[in-house]
Amino acid sequence: MSGVRLVHRPAAATDRSETVLASDVDVARSTLEQARGLMFRRSITDDYALVFPFDEADTQWLHMLFVPFAIDAVWLVDGEVAAKKRLAPFVGLGRGRADTVVELPAGAAESVSVGDELRLVD
Repeated sequence: MSGVRLVHRPAAATDRSETVLASDVDVARSTLEQARGLMFRRSITDDYALVFPFDEADTQWLHMLFVPFAIDAVWLVDGEVAAKKRLAPFVGLGRGRADTVVELPAGAAESVSVGDELRLVD
């Protein structure tokens, strides 16, 4: 998505400071895009995020089949971080309750904690 960024706002921040986690953002809207995810890609850039929006909060599973690099996965409910996990290449598996899931390069979500806010901005 051109010009869209993924922004992180810590829950504990008293000044409501924000940092940009990704400035190269793709949104997987179709069932096919969501099923494919990051499969068969050789790598992603350090400022990349793949966002999976769902109609409502429910258990969302992620797998790393055919993904040859580690990622940070973040499960969101109404923009608030509900869970976060590093997923290993090829064998990683994660699940969480979410209406949105975000996949980032490994290490990109290091500063993200449960209760923080992630959102897309133009």
